[in-house]
Amino acid sequence: MRQKMMEKFEELFGGGGDIRAYFAPGRVNLIGEHTDYNGGHVFPCALTIGTYMLARKREDRVLRFYSMNFEKIGVIVSDLDDLSCKKEASWTNYPKGMMWTFEQRKHPITNGFDILIYGNIPNGSGLSSSASVEVVTGVMLRDMYGYDDLTMEDLALLGQYSENHFNGVNCGIMDQFAVAMGKKDCAIYLDTSDLSYEYAPIRLDGMKIVIACSNKKRGLGDSKYNERRAECEEALAELQKVTDIRTLGELDERAFEEVKDAIKDEVRQKRARHAVYENQRTKKAVEVLKAGDIQEFGRLMNASHVSLRDDYEVTGKELDTLVEAAWNIDGVIGSRMTGAGFGGCTVSIVRDDAVDRFIEEVGRTYLETIGYAADFYPVEIGDGAGIWKE
Repeated sequence: MRQKMMEKFEELFGGGGDIRAYFAPGRVNLIGEHTDYNGGHVFPCALTIGTYMLARKREDRVLRFYSMNFEKIGVIVSDLDDLSCKKEASWTNYPKGMMWTFEQRKHPITNGFDILIYGNIPNGSGLSSSASVEVVTGVMLRDMYGYDDLTMEDLALLGQYSENHFNGVNCGIMDQFAVAMGKKDCAIYLDTSDLSYEYAPIRLDGMKIVIACSNKKRGLGDSKYNERRAECEEALAELQKVTDIRTLGELDERAFEEVKDAIKDEVRQKRARHAVYENQRTKKAVEVLKAGDIQEFGRLMNASHVSLRDDYEVTGKELDTLVEAAWNIDGVIGSRMTGAGFGGCTVSIVRDDAVDRFIEEVGRTYLETIGYAADFYPVEIGDGAGIWKE
């Protein structure tokens, strides 16, 4: 792939100069969904699929971008003096957002770039292709300018700031953190309230993680994501009138049940219930995983999906069809939607001897029910972003 990318880079932008290579993974969240902006815990892992970037510094302030995933768009030209989010800028709003954020945080970007990227994360799948592009851009800028004071954790926070303030998506920290901080064969148990974290080994002896992509495209900014976040913020404000908390993540199930009637709207109460119960499920999931009880981990995954379907209402027919079909297959340990919802992907833990049957039967059910095909990806857990070494 690297050779093919280099040939395309030289064809578009010319050869020579200091062309450098970078990689940032996609991520999947095993459990802990819509908790990251509610002060709760999440449990994501980085994947071995992701975003590859070739970049070369220019002498002027011109920015030239090309994606091998969107060849019909061609080269998108921009300028460091016009770092603004524009619809016609398409995917380049994500790297431009990181450049803008570096400037905001007093890490000047003085030269333009020629940038070529290729990603093997399914676009619009909810596996964090946008966070992957943001973080790989951050790694590139840090390396090109020698901003060694920036840690990988800093780059994750800059990516979140960029998506919030440049792209207008009110995302939490999980995606960028998992992309930046991933570790092979481990998931990250992250407390989003203070960014404390630990790596938890994922031992899937005789099992695989299988991603099912619904192929229903969803744009986070266009979805109900911001609406759900606002509903949780309103619910928190109502609870703060009767209990001393900073986030919904500070409540356990019993404490929530004692004060839930302070939330005057039934819908907001359901949203808050999901945030509280999902956070507690995530804590339990890490405990049972450490104890080697993968069956209980699977049951918690299933319960997570039910809560996302019934209380948070972010699943939709496509994701429900994939998950419910998975639950009917012998050899599936657990299955749930992952990501923001409203399309995107499910994540399942499947016994090795059931993977082919899982793909065939879930795929057939989905096609018959929805009318178009899903794609399936048995995946491995990889390292976080960095220099692309071959």
